[in-house]
Amino acid sequence: MGFDSFVANAKAVAAVRDLLATGRVPHGLLFAGPEGVGKRTLAIMLAKALNCERLRDDFCGDCARCQRAQQMLDTTRRDLAARRDLKDSARHAEGFIYFDLQVIEPLTRYILIEQIRQLRSVAYTRPFELPRRVFIIDQAQAVHWQAVDLLLKILEEPPETTILILVCPNPYELRPTIRSRCRRIQFLPVDDATLFKVLEEEGRVPKSERALVARLAAGSVAKAKSFDLGTFRLRRSPWVEFLDCVLAAAPYPNGNLNWKSVFESTRALSENRADLEEMLRIGYSILSDLLKVYEGQDDSRVVNLDLFSHLKQWAPKLGFKGIETLKNGLDEAYRLSSRNVNLQLGFDTLAIELQWLQATKVW
Repeated sequence: MGFDSFVANAKAVAAVRDLLATGRVPHGLLFAGPEGVGKRTLAIMLAKALNCERLRDDFCGDCARCQRAQQMLDTTRRDLAARRDLKDSARHAEGFIYFDLQVIEPLTRYILIEQIRQLRSVAYTRPFELPRRVFIIDQAQAVHWQAVDLLLKILEEPPETTILILVCPNPYELRPTIRSRCRRIQFLPVDDATLFKVLEEEGRVPKSERALVARLAAGSVAKAKSFDLGTFRLRRSPWVEFLDCVLAAAPYPNGNLNWKSVFESTRALSENRADLEEMLRIGYSILSDLLKVYEGQDDSRVVNLDLFSHLKQWAPKLGFKGIETLKNGLDEAYRLSSRNVNLQLGFDTLAIELQWLQATKVW
């Protein structure tokens, strides 16, 4: 228990402990960095440490205040889940009750105006049960634009016994006036070795697959812990089939391109609109790996480790021009993903372009 249990981002932990040790915790803090690296977790730890009965620069987790803080968090989590399940959106914000320790999250796409209004009305009152009141605004970039001025007002005139911790991936999505009133603590992606160790301790992922999952987690502890490799491979398989079909055939016009297999792969790439963003993200990861292999890099920087032998076959056949064409095809699919267009036709066209490039040997 305590800050020693926090994984990676030692500089962020040290910065928080220094603030606690000196007793100079500002009324506005901004935890910024990639998703899944522990920003929210460290914010909750700080909230407990600010109220712990026994420790000054840490929290014990066992004292009455630490236990009460955890009860408040559990209650608010259940309340938020229940509110999101309401079919009547007008009732999402009814009857907000904020505890001394509260995590505020988007109820819809946004953190609603009513949520920030309630925060403002409670922030200037004295805590009910704990010495310090802490509000953690998770996904602070999602605060509704009509509520941003209310939030700014609180930061401009901070309450004596209330601390606001804003959590967001990209601080530049927030107004400069909000950023300037918060002490920023920056978080970094977690290195692969640490993620491998986390997976080893968890024991969920077989040893032979841990290095791959660590790469695919892209520096996120949360993603590494929850990563479903089977689902990922199922989503990636149409890309493998697409590239195998297009690049295995002899160049057009004398090629023996298996159009049935191409059509099946392009249909699989485009048929599920709900998963299209993730499908394109996988495509971009393969694209990045292809460029690394084409430049002569080894597998130390390749994300899709289990495809390394495929990548070594695909990259020279594509060449730089082919990799550029593949990127343009992905960019076009992403651009058109929000429109009611036939995306499969675009992927079919991409297959023809890649075949034509092999025939003309532009590179």
